[in-house]
Amino acid sequence: MQYFNNPQALLRLITAMQDGFANTLIIFFATLVFSIPLGMVVALLRMNRRRIISAPISLYILVMRGTPLMLQIFAVYFAVPMLLGVNFDRLYATILAFSLNYAAYFAEIFRGGMLSIPVGQHEASQVLGLTRAQTFFHIVLPQVLKRVLLPVSNEVITLVKDTSLANVIAVSELFRAAKNEASRTASIEPLFVAGLFYLIMNGVVTLVFGYLNRKLSYYKE
Repeated sequence: MQYFNNPQALLRLITAMQDGFANTLIIFFATLVFSIPLGMVVALLRMNRRRIISAPISLYILVMRGTPLMLQIFAVYFAVPMLLGVNFDRLYATILAFSLNYAAYFAEIFRGGMLSIPVGQHEASQVLGLTRAQTFFHIVLPQVLKRVLLPVSNEVITLVKDTSLANVIAVSELFRAAKNEASRTASIEPLFVAGLFYLIMNGVVTLVFGYLNRKLSYYKE
């Protein structure tokens, strides 16, 4: 063993991987910041009764969920610049591809949550004189957040692991940094260290969603 029985070498390895880990965190948080609000908008458009609006949105969701994320990353980084004549930075292209992909998954989760709210609650809100916006933000949305928390947490955990796909367009993220160190030293230990980083990240995600679940526990099913 080159690292696990040598604390100094292990510390040097972790230091060498810190830039990749920083990019992994950027991809992770940027994807959540963009994909969750976009997913809510997509869900509302998908539920629109006008086919001219809902049909293209349904097609977008089908494409995003029906094709590999790796292919979508390639498409954003290589195909879109060819069509639009605009070059993307590798990291920005990755964030865009991830955001579009995860927005489709979040949209279906949010749509399922909104459809689970009894129609009677909407009717009661109208009787009370609430506008559609007031009904959505004060009545529907708090209940939806509680109901979709578990499936959203599953997607976020998957996102942590999917960030490793950024290496297909040579983004210097955690897994790529680990692979480079593994190739340089002819050892697989850096890959296990990277796996430990992913495990820790998902441990933090699990704790955060556990806390949110307790905070929203006053919405009894």
